[in-house]
Amino acid sequence: MTELLSPQALEAALRQIGAERYHNLHPFHRALHDGQLTRPQVQAWALNRYYYQARIPAKDAYLVARLEDPALRRLWRTRIVDHDGDLLPEGEAQNGGIARWLKLTDGLGLDRDYVVSTTGILPGTRHAVDAYVNFVRDRPILEAIASSLTEMFSPNIISERVSGMLRHYDFVTPETLAYFTPRLTQAPKDVEFALDHVKQHARTPGQQEAVLDALRFKCGVLWAQLDALAYAYLAPGVIPPGAWRP
Repeated sequence: MTELLSPQALEAALRQIGAERYHNLHPFHRALHDGQLTRPQVQAWALNRYYYQARIPAKDAYLVARLEDPALRRLWRTRIVDHDGDLLPEGEAQNGGIARWLKLTDGLGLDRDYVVSTTGILPGTRHAVDAYVNFVRDRPILEAIASSLTEMFSPNIISERVSGMLRHYDFVTPETLAYFTPRLTQAPKDVEFALDHVKQHARTPGQQEAVLDALRFKCGVLWAQLDALAYAYLAPGVIPPGAWRP
């Protein structure tokens, strides 16, 4: 990139990446939402996606640790609370995103201790998610923040996921999918800040290109997870040693 984009043009370029690369376009995603998967295949998705959900707070904690501005730290740490939950006065953990995801895996009949152990996840899942955590830990803060902007596209996929799964799978209930409802308000809130930050602080063509590359990378992380699931549990159906078997 040789010319500086206006903030509006930069946002448009970011949204175009989502239109072309977001994982709602992946065949596994289409099969999940269109009712084409078996119960074990849905279980495999929920089990592997747990690792992504569980590592998000660690990713955000790495970023918070690197931020020098207390105001920015306060804003970003709400993401950790959203996923980990917070402590109530009685000392019990408040219901965060990870706890709600475990209700999903419980509802699908997976053993909770087994899910939390992550021993049965696919190597492709682990490598993709760890690459994202390491990216946020190691890359410049502007790029780390930009990589979160896949959340720009999540409300549509969440609405589609919930309606499609409830319509097509009799083993799924609204209670099972309780994880997703809070994300419809949390994700836009997070996007508003992150997008404004990126538009304000990507001040050179090089920085803007790095921001776009960060979002491309994150889209690739999400896509790679579905690639691994499709290869293991759809076709050709080669499940790696040690991974969960229906």
